[in-house]
Amino acid sequence: MKRFPHHWRHKQQHSRRRGRRVFFRFLVVFGLIVALIIGAMGMLAGLLTRWGGGSQSMTLLVWIGGIVIAIALPLMAIRLAIGAFRSIAVPLTEVMEAAEAVSKGDLSVRVTVPSRGEFSGLTKAFNHMVSELALADERRRNLTADVAHELRTPLHIIQGNLEGIIDGVYVPNKEHIESTLEETHLLGRLVEDLRILSQAEAGQLPLRRETVEIGALLRDVETSFSGQAAAAGVVLAVDSGENLRIEADYDRLLQITNNLVSNALRHTHAGGTIALKGTAAEEDAVQIQVIDTGEGILEDELPFIFDRFWRGDKARTHQSGSTGLGLAIAQQLVRAMEGEIKVESRVGDGTSFSLVFPRLMD
Repeated sequence: MKRFPHHWRHKQQHSRRRGRRVFFRFLVVFGLIVALIIGAMGMLAGLLTRWGGGSQSMTLLVWIGGIVIAIALPLMAIRLAIGAFRSIAVPLTEVMEAAEAVSKGDLSVRVTVPSRGEFSGLTKAFNHMVSELALADERRRNLTADVAHELRTPLHIIQGNLEGIIDGVYVPNKEHIESTLEETHLLGRLVEDLRILSQAEAGQLPLRRETVEIGALLRDVETSFSGQAAAAGVVLAVDSGENLRIEADYDRLLQITNNLVSNALRHTHAGGTIALKGTAAEEDAVQIQVIDTGEGILEDELPFIFDRFWRGDKARTHQSGSTGLGLAIAQQLVRAMEGEIKVESRVGDGTSFSLVFPRLMD
């Protein structure tokens, strides 16, 4: 059984009292209507008796019918009122009370879901809505804390370098100036990544859709990273496939693939391999893969790699200049282009990222 906070049980009790007040108001109005109906039945009985010639049998029949109706109507009214109270007044009042609590910022409220009736769906939808609001609020607070944490390190380095130069501890030479400048570049990348991520999550990131040839895309990636791969002693192998096309934003897709290859280079030692593949996953789908023979990712970390500021190697990520938002951005961009991103990895055996998009047919 689900347990609610103590303060919310008090609110539910207040809600029930409020529902009873609504019920009794309804009952009073309904009672007046019943009284009018009984009065009307009495008048009708008198008219029918007069029209029937005033016979004793007709008078008895009319008055018996009137008495039965007079008794049946209140009983029916009470039954209907009790049913309305249970199925309408109580759930509606609880939803009203909960909505007032949510408007005041209390996202812990939940409404008791009736076992049946039209309000069952309403209360379930309300509870789901409040749960989503609570989750969004938690994410917002976590994001604020994460951004503050990520800004702290480069700002401290910049502040320390400048204060050291002013105090004469550091000589304002090229090395210290370049170190400070690099931290400002990191801050700039962090701000830009946050902007892209927020736009993508809100569905407001502009995309320029066009026909993209997977072979041309992977050859561009190869050209961009062949020098870095050779310098790191890593083999960069490309298998572009044949006649594979999708509809996407070329620049954004290139950004995603470049990010995946850059990550692979950071975690693949000399002598390793990074493979870029374009294949037909199914008849109506295209798959782009970035497969490395690097360090791999721990199994218990895999569910979190697309989270903001997730870092598999916290000790050296700052040195690499990563903002920790690359994979989160990649996931949002892929979704914006109606695709899917997946990952498979084993420690020591490398990592494989797959991008799957609908295929454009000839």
